[in-house]
Amino acid sequence: MMDLLMEMFSYTFLVRAVVVGLLVSLCASLLGVSLVLKRYSMIGDGLSHVGFGTLAIATAMNAAPLAVSIPIVVLAAFLLLRISENSKIKGDAAIALISTSSLAVGVVIISLTTGMNTDVCNYLFGSILAMSRDDVTLSVLLAAVVLVMFVLFYNKIFAVTFDENFARATGVKTGFYNMLIAFLTAITIVLGMRMMGALLISSLIIFPALTSMRLCKTFRAVTVCSAGVSVVCFFLGVVLSYLNATPTGASVVLINIAAFLLFWLAGTVKGRLQK
Repeated sequence: MMDLLMEMFSYTFLVRAVVVGLLVSLCASLLGVSLVLKRYSMIGDGLSHVGFGTLAIATAMNAAPLAVSIPIVVLAAFLLLRISENSKIKGDAAIALISTSSLAVGVVIISLTTGMNTDVCNYLFGSILAMSRDDVTLSVLLAAVVLVMFVLFYNKIFAVTFDENFARATGVKTGFYNMLIAFLTAITIVLGMRMMGALLISSLIIFPALTSMRLCKTFRAVTVCSAGVSVVCFFLGVVLSYLNATPTGASVVLINIAAFLLFWLAGTVKGRLQK
């Protein structure tokens, strides 16, 4: 096993991918607990499609992907919140509206510029070769901010997640915390989708939270377990991808599915033993 790890980490691009992937998985899992419990988990899918469109625009403009993607995806995240809170278009419908529109724009731009080539597959399903030093730096900063937020504002995030009206009545600035979660989620999506792909990045938000809920019953336990499950699943997914030459994003999702089934089975057995 040690020989395998030493061989893997002898490649610089793989080291960058693992560092970025582990940090993005950690951030996505922590943010995902609140998003799943608020029934807003598909925001990751919607923002990833917006990210696909912005990457297409960046390619057409020969611009830096992160410089173009991050502002637009953050703006889309804020727009999704505003639409859901202040209009007749709610949650899932707002996400579907923005995501399909962005995907269509991205496909048209790519077809008119570079053509429908292998780059489209890299955008949709990810490429482990896409990570750069800027991605590593930004992922470290993102992870630091997310961890500090959960440590310092845990009680407020808990209140906003479970009862937003009560939290607002007690003086918690729910709008600020919702915007902060949306902002951090947007950056997480942009960083992760170049490796996981626009079609698979939402799995990092949804799977760890749902998996942890099979066994854990408190918000704190679900949050901690979700972070651990996400990091372990990502690392095992990268190893599986390296051994079998399979796409990294798909390999990570398969490991997450296996973890979900394992936790579901353990939760079922635990429930029957307690009866």
